[in-house]
Amino acid sequence: MNNFSYTKAHDLPEAIRLGAKNDTQFVAGGTNLIDLMKYNVERASALIDINHLPDQQDIREQEDGGLRLGASVTNAATAYYPLVEERYPLLSRAILAGASGQIRNMATNGGNLLQRTRCYYFYDVNTPCNKRQPGSGCSALGGYNRIMAILGASEACIAVFPSDMCVALAALEATVNITGPNGERTLAFADFHRLPGNTPELDNNLQKGEVITSIDLPPKGFASHYSYLKLRDRNSYAFALVSVATGLELEGNTIKDARIALGGVAHKPWRVKESETFLIGKETTPENFAAAADIILQGAKGYEFNSFKIDLAKKAIVRNGMMALNPSETQLPGAVPN
Repeated sequence: MNNFSYTKAHDLPEAIRLGAKNDTQFVAGGTNLIDLMKYNVERASALIDINHLPDQQDIREQEDGGLRLGASVTNAATAYYPLVEERYPLLSRAILAGASGQIRNMATNGGNLLQRTRCYYFYDVNTPCNKRQPGSGCSALGGYNRIMAILGASEACIAVFPSDMCVALAALEATVNITGPNGERTLAFADFHRLPGNTPELDNNLQKGEVITSIDLPPKGFASHYSYLKLRDRNSYAFALVSVATGLELEGNTIKDARIALGGVAHKPWRVKESETFLIGKETTPENFAAAADIILQGAKGYEFNSFKIDLAKKAIVRNGMMALNPSETQLPGAVPN
């Protein structure tokens, strides 16, 4: 780890002013950033602590019936917040499927969106990696790529985005509120993260000096029919090989609205609206969820060690669709994994 300075910002304007300088990084929970600094992947010369900025410390009801999640609220506090558990159990469930209790007590909502990939080669500074050092090459393409992407990848990068929380936020169509040197703006969640293309070093569309201030949840939370399914190599503290967030609105056995988002398969949470449109008006059968899965997985491409993820993802979509019909029976409380 390199030497760095530490400054605690007292308000948002001060944070933005300090964060606009070169070689600075904002730090909140630090659960990913500090690891990256220990591995010499990140080498910031100055850390700007934004943990205590006003107006980012709580969760508030919105006039439209939605919720605003403060960026500095921890993942644990968000998952167990009564209105989140009541109105957005899909989000609560996804957060509790991620990381460990200790990490969730430190990690913040804003920081969760800014996690970097867990690609082995990204963390190994002795190997080429276009995400860590643009133009150096992608070691995962010809290397051990078991955990890598099957959708949306490029010849420059096949890494995946690791968050569980963000898969649920994508399904719920959250929005991200941002403040920076050029003022305030709001991004739809689908537009926040990026596919790798030729610039895999850019994970999202934040600009230098910009701070995530909050995340807005729309009124519809799919609280009656939802499920988050995370498939991983061990039943605790592991990143998803494939995860699925499903929310359904039903009239009898007929689907009136549907949301399906995948994690662990691409450089960002993966959602295909055509598959959701296909399900509207259909019966809640495994065959219809399988047909929706085929739409979602169109163009999926496996590499030497991860082709199994294509079939795994299809089965996970079908299983999670059926699990969403009776969440009280299929979604266990607390952090117990599926």
